[in-house]
Amino acid sequence: MRKKKFAAAALLAATALTLTACGSGADSDKPVTVVSEDTGQQAATVLDKPFDKPDLVLTDAQGKEYDLRERTAGKPTLVYFGYTHCPDVCPLTMNNIAVAKKQLSQAEQDELQIVFVTTDPERDTPAALGKWLKGIDPQIVGLTGDFDTIQAGARTLGISIDPPTKDKDGKIVSTHGTQVVAFSPRSDAGYVLYGEDATVEDYTKDLPELVKGENP
Repeated sequence: MRKKKFAAAALLAATALTLTACGSGADSDKPVTVVSEDTGQQAATVLDKPFDKPDLVLTDAQGKEYDLRERTAGKPTLVYFGYTHCPDVCPLTMNNIAVAKKQLSQAEQDELQIVFVTTDPERDTPAALGKWLKGIDPQIVGLTGDFDTIQAGARTLGISIDPPTKDKDGKIVSTHGTQVVAFSPRSDAGYVLYGEDATVEDYTKDLPELVKGENP
């Protein structure tokens, strides 16, 4: 893994600025606009002071209540905030993780929890999340719910998201951080953070260690 270390306070300030504006509509095949570039050149950051797991109680793709802390306690967990209408960054990130996950043993695959939290809950209903994730990996947990609750949970990880808005052409634009946070099964703390440049190869190399709660 390509990795680097940062003090958590500095990282919080940096990641809060890393936002991507994703649009949907007629121009959805256009490149994503980066609102504030991530200056880091590494695929992942190993934190010296891990993040607490967000206290999020939302609704999963089956329409049932899902308590993030309770359901993922003691399990290796990857959390990503994005939305299903994202033209490229979100599906690319989730597909990279899904492809890498297949390189794990079946037992490791079953142990790894991958959670996708929508930043566009008005459109990303449980049914919409379920349909979208089925095409990527049906084991991925999709969560939706109250936007303010989701936004507050993301902020505890230094990830900024804004309510979806319409641009001058009427296209819906969602601005959100693109980090993937890995939580240790040993401490339930988020101790590794991946940027949007993380590749399938990065995740393939790192997941075996992450599943065991070790530094990759």
